[in-house]
Amino acid sequence: MRFDRSSSAAFATVAESYERRRPTYPADVVKWLADRLALGAGATVVDVGAGTGKLTRDLVPTGARVIAVEPLVEMRRQLETAVPAAEVLAGSAEELPLADDSADAVVAASAFHWFDPERALPEIHRVLRPGGGLATVGNGRDLDDPLQQEIQAIVSPYLPAAGELLSWIDVVDASPLFGSLEEFSTTHEQWFDADGLAERMGTVSYIARLPDEERADVLARVRRLGGEQPRSPFAFRYRTRARVCQAVTATTL
Repeated sequence: MRFDRSSSAAFATVAESYERRRPTYPADVVKWLADRLALGAGATVVDVGAGTGKLTRDLVPTGARVIAVEPLVEMRRQLETAVPAAEVLAGSAEELPLADDSADAVVAASAFHWFDPERALPEIHRVLRPGGGLATVGNGRDLDDPLQQEIQAIVSPYLPAAGELLSWIDVVDASPLFGSLEEFSTTHEQWFDADGLAERMGTVSYIARLPDEERADVLARVRRLGGEQPRSPFAFRYRTRARVCQAVTATTL
């Protein structure tokens, strides 16, 4: 199966489950991002492709003005309820509803692979003030974990080939708009029972978009796997990676 950016629309059908079952981000990653992006009173940070606000809610305590941009109305409804302190706007990375030089930082949390880089990078650069920071962070399933390997065996026929997923490092390194990258990584976990595991995996876009009968079959297999675990709840493990770079000013391009 090839990577299809239009599949992001499938999140509209699972917005409530996404809010219930998708993870937030480890505190040490949030602190690292806040330090590198100089988030605090007087700063403005834009969370692009914010979803239901899994990172947005952790940006608010920094004291910065937090603007969340999300294209899907169903996700925005969840976001507005979960993070009332954020300003929530309809928009996308390719068409940000913001003025030039209006943000000190832009972040993308588990969202960058949905962006069209040829349009998104210039648009992000446009809204950043000189020297502003661009960051991405993602909770990737830890495929060294035995449970994750068993889950992968069930869902892999429905996921795109890894080589077709957008590499944030490659794209930004090739862009003259941004400087060199800094990186931070750590581990993270959630705890599920069998039903929670099935609901969590149902929020994967390439599962959510399947025909009803096929999706039900896949999730029944995932639920059965959860029921076979020696104890419940059980750990669902991630490797969390964050990267930051600075916008290059026009005078140095």
